[in-house]
Amino acid sequence: MTDQAPVKPVRAKPVSTERPVPSAVDAMVAKIRGLISDGGLQLGDSLPTEKELCERFDAGRNTVREAMRILKAYGVVAVRPKVGATLIDDRMERALDLFSFNTLDVSRRTFNDIQGFRKLIEVGSVDTIFDHVTADDVAELRAINVALRGAQSIAEASEQDFRFHLRLVSILNNRAVRDVYRIMKPVIIRIMERGKQIRDFNADTFEQHAAVVDALELRDRIHYQYALISHLHLGLWAFDEEGEAEQPAP
Repeated sequence: MTDQAPVKPVRAKPVSTERPVPSAVDAMVAKIRGLISDGGLQLGDSLPTEKELCERFDAGRNTVREAMRILKAYGVVAVRPKVGATLIDDRMERALDLFSFNTLDVSRRTFNDIQGFRKLIEVGSVDTIFDHVTADDVAELRAINVALRGAQSIAEASEQDFRFHLRLVSILNNRAVRDVYRIMKPVIIRIMERGKQIRDFNADTFEQHAAVVDALELRDRIHYQYALISHLHLGLWAFDEEGEAEQPAP
């Protein structure tokens, strides 16, 4: 019998707990942001010039220039010829631009995620909505719904549909919620358009909205939740499962 050499145990490599070192540009972005906060700079204030930033942080011109480009893309600074960099707050507009750039079709997973989020806001906030709703809110929702019924195209109907739901969440009087809905508008509109391609958008959506408004006017929480959940979930079957349409069994 041949002697076999003993098998040496394999030592596991130690897992590094060190954080990755940020790039020079990322580090410069952090430094400029620190300069803004520590210096107490306000909107409209000017930042140091490119040359001053290079000297202050001992950095190359390309590094500073790229960092400023990133801050500009974030909507934090505006850079103008002969004026230099000034502090602005266009972050919401930048977020809207980035979200609307998404031109991909809507999958079943995206549908579930978006409608699930909307359910948390529109249905989960039922008590706050009912505490704040007024006769003017009800009248405006009905007017938007009438405009939806008279829409001449899917695109027009979807715009009115979005207006209805944006007006509904506006009852919460929460600017952050309205801003999030504005950011999500391109995908929400795409979901609405997809659903209206397979249903009578003039009648079906109008009737579903009318049931929601009726429940609001009657202060009927149960019927409000039921009508809105049914409305948000309608059309799920029309969306593809990971890009593959579901086919009925033969």
